[in-house]
Amino acid sequence: MGSSAVSDVEAGSDVEAALPQVTDEIERLRKALGLELLGQEAVVEQVIWALLAGGHALLEGAPGLGKTLLVQSLARLVGLDFSRIQFTPDLMPSDITGSEVLLLDDRGSSSGKFALHKGPIFAHVVLADEINRASPKTQSALLEVMQDAAVTIGGQRYPMPGPFIVLGTQNPIEMEGTYPLPEAQLDRFLLKILVMAPELEQFEAILMATSTLARPALEPLMDKQQLARLQAWCQQIVVPRAVVRYAALLCTATRPDSELATPSVKKHSRLGVSVRAGMAVISAAKARALAAGRLQAAFDDVRAVLPAALRHRLLVNFEGQALGVTPDLMLEELLDRVSPRLLESSFAERGR
Repeated sequence: MGSSAVSDVEAGSDVEAALPQVTDEIERLRKALGLELLGQEAVVEQVIWALLAGGHALLEGAPGLGKTLLVQSLARLVGLDFSRIQFTPDLMPSDITGSEVLLLDDRGSSSGKFALHKGPIFAHVVLADEINRASPKTQSALLEVMQDAAVTIGGQRYPMPGPFIVLGTQNPIEMEGTYPLPEAQLDRFLLKILVMAPELEQFEAILMATSTLARPALEPLMDKQQLARLQAWCQQIVVPRAVVRYAALLCTATRPDSELATPSVKKHSRLGVSVRAGMAVISAAKARALAAGRLQAAFDDVRAVLPAALRHRLLVNFEGQALGVTPDLMLEELLDRVSPRLLESSFAERGR
């Protein structure tokens, strides 16, 4: 057995031994976030998936539903540096990334030297608040940093501190003063999480909780080293070949020319999702498995993460939009049609 294989076995053993502690840490984080954002258990769970996978997440919902509070609370609980960027129509790219500033000497004259003035993007957890209220030019300033965790200023490349995660919030695109995000930028978000208005009982609980005395400040439950360790363990979660195959089947079924495509996909899907989308499904499935205290991803993990991983990547054509067809509706139909049972015939055909 080679050295790499030995190290893999040892790493897997380390994760298995630490699994009870890992599960406890994640559960405490889940409960603490749930107390901050009452009645949004699904949203909290999906944000935890993105955190464990080390990916960026986009939260969409009407104003006043607690999206900003959730991100602020998450940063405090994981003990990371936090930065908030309020996106507005007049926000410039340099307002995000920073710029080089000319230094002056003691007499106020130019020294000929420049110093870096870092923008708010230089943080561990970055809240891109109301990201779709900025112009497309400013939105695109996030592309490099979200993909490479680095930014180029004045020809010099500057890495972001790690761990690094961008959590964007956006209002529904039908609202006044919003701009749809470019497809390339949407693809940089691991998950798109929908934040829905609370039901009556949840609404009442929120009002009761916020009408009492001020709540104590949140105390960190971990530090960046612990979070980095959780993210490293998430990468080691085993994904069986059959589960990978199932994710691939679901992703290829989003293409209009696929044999597995539903009538809705054939008629209303513009293109289908990319390979990066499939990678996002696998990463999120691994995170869900770890969050549930398991060392191996399963079919149910793929099915559970599919809507959040693909809804912002599956593009609906104009006819579908006019008829009210949404990516979630198409994905729901796909999950009904493409079941794990199809794997048997898929593997059989591949073996011929």
